Amino acid sequence: MKHYMKFLTRIIPIIFLFSALPLMAQDHDKKDKKKDKEEVVDQNERQRLIKDSKRAKKAFIDEDSRIQEHLNNAVGYAIFPNVGKGAWILGGAAGNGVVFENGQVVGFSELRQVDVGFQFGGQAFRELIIFRTQSALDKFKKGNFSFEGSASAVVWDKGKGESIQFKDGIGVALMPKAGAMVGISIGGQEFDYRDAD
Repeated sequence: MKHYMKFLTRIIPIIFLFSALPLMAQDHDKKDKKKDKEEVVDQNERQRLIKDSKRAKKAFIDEDSRIQEHLNNAVGYAIFPNVGKGAWILGGAAGNGVVFENGQVVGFSELRQVDVGFQFGGQAFRELIIFRTQSALDKFKKGNFSFEGSASAVVWDKGKGESIQFKDGIGVALMPKAGAMVGISIGGQEFDYRDAD
């Protein structure tokens, strides 16, 4: 047993290192893309993403009609219809979304998240970010927006959800689609944004 524990204490850091290297390389590539102001969503994918976002919005409203009231009182919102989250020691999430202002598509966003810690599993979910104030929406649209580690969201699961809590004019709701991972967190999520030219 002692040999097994020694083996684990030596192999886990190595696994972590090799798991993190591709992600760090991807992160570096994404930073280079930001500098070049490349699109976060390919032109060919935009119409499909808009349709998927509208379906995701309907799914949120169907689960809880209070969402519609929040959207009516919002300056804007961002919908990520399919965020994929996977984990094995080092976890991460990614997805593309559409940003609406006054009910109109104004841009597209890319979500990225890396979680460190022992995890196992995977999950797909929808994410809705509601902006109550113009300053909150403008801050998101500047790009390089992120949620701090303690940020929280309301999770709608099988029709059950609590009231959305707003902080600094921003509220977040999540709706699991499939998967085995529990404890979805938005802490550490980062977003890039481009106008819908």
